[in-house]
Amino acid sequence: MKVDVLLGLQWGDEGKGKIVDVVTPDYDIIARFQGGPNAGHTLIFEGQKQVLHTIPSGIFRKDAINVIGNGVVIDPITLKAEIEALNAKGVDVALNLKISKKAHLILPTHKVLDKASEEAKGKKKIGSTLKGIGPTYMDKTGRNGLRMGDTESPNFKEKYNNLADKHKGILGDYDYQSILDETESKWFEALEFLSNIELIDSEQYINDAIVSGKKVLAEGAQGTMLDIDFGTYPFVTSSNTVTAGTCTGLGVAPNRIGEVIGIFKAYCTRVGSGPFPTELDDAVGEEIRKIGHEYGATTGRDRRCGWIDLPALKYACMINGATQLSMMKADVLDTFGTIQVCTHYEINGERVDYLPYDITDLDIKPVYTEVEGWSEDLTGLRDLKDAPEAFLNYITYLEGQLNVPISIVSVGPDREQTIIRN
Repeated sequence: MKVDVLLGLQWGDEGKGKIVDVVTPDYDIIARFQGGPNAGHTLIFEGQKQVLHTIPSGIFRKDAINVIGNGVVIDPITLKAEIEALNAKGVDVALNLKISKKAHLILPTHKVLDKASEEAKGKKKIGSTLKGIGPTYMDKTGRNGLRMGDTESPNFKEKYNNLADKHKGILGDYDYQSILDETESKWFEALEFLSNIELIDSEQYINDAIVSGKKVLAEGAQGTMLDIDFGTYPFVTSSNTVTAGTCTGLGVAPNRIGEVIGIFKAYCTRVGSGPFPTELDDAVGEEIRKIGHEYGATTGRDRRCGWIDLPALKYACMINGATQLSMMKADVLDTFGTIQVCTHYEINGERVDYLPYDITDLDIKPVYTEVEGWSEDLTGLRDLKDAPEAFLNYITYLEGQLNVPISIVSVGPDREQTIIRN
């Protein structure tokens, strides 16, 4: 068996959680391979909205095992609150959730370091969610971090104090004590709460499952354009959000990767700072934001909105080896008589159709092709044979440009508003 991968192709918020929930019945195991509580995966079904931050999006399907992989960083306080909320809705999380012993822990001092670092940047801030993600990954690569498996060690408190004291030394005169007084006891209480969740050697667990014929889906967080190596650096996250991150974030060999399902919106959004070539800082952008309810699931911040960006999408398909695509939120464009599609960038008078190095400081002018809109409500659509011709033409046009089939089309937030194409 192979491990299939599902990930975002833009700047995150593409709708990964919904599609994971939709396809989970086809899988035995759903495994998150990177990121942390900076993720916000929204699922809507049976009239209720669910937002997950750390737990894989297959948790609502009783027959699926959900694994938080070694590449994920965990804030015990956030995870505890997430589990309690799910338990209150009748989901027995402990029954179907397992956590890698190698997943790193976000300490309270990591959050303080994140806040202090972002404040020091001033106008050059990168738009961090202030969840302590970056400092935790820094300690991981610096070989100082604490992992979930360390919580089983008899000298765990000593290890914790050693790392926290190191952070305090870095913070110097920064006012951190009031924050720690508020969160440190809650942090240890949350760790105690999590002791009823099984800790596993996840790389062995996943590979044993593959050998035994189990179907595994790797769930990514954020999006390709936020990848630490291949995104719009430095306005990126601290982990590898691309397909290669599955290998390091779950311990899966490259030759074990099967289908790669890339998720993208029918338009484009971005949260926080950083370059965004097709951004619409006008009434059209505001209309897309309003219709699409484009506000961060984790931060609540307004998402920047713009037309679809094909050079960036082609780049993302290439980097990830996408074998099929899911187009999300097509219904948001229902009211537009015409739709603009960015096919090229104009840079210093030259047209390019790929993503060049460091677009942050380049004067990029998007080159658009106008496509006919469908001007019909898609939210009730359940079969593409009933779809407006202009909508079908939009799908065909994008497939031709990206050279990857669009296998799933979403026309609304509910799991029922999802069309699987043959």
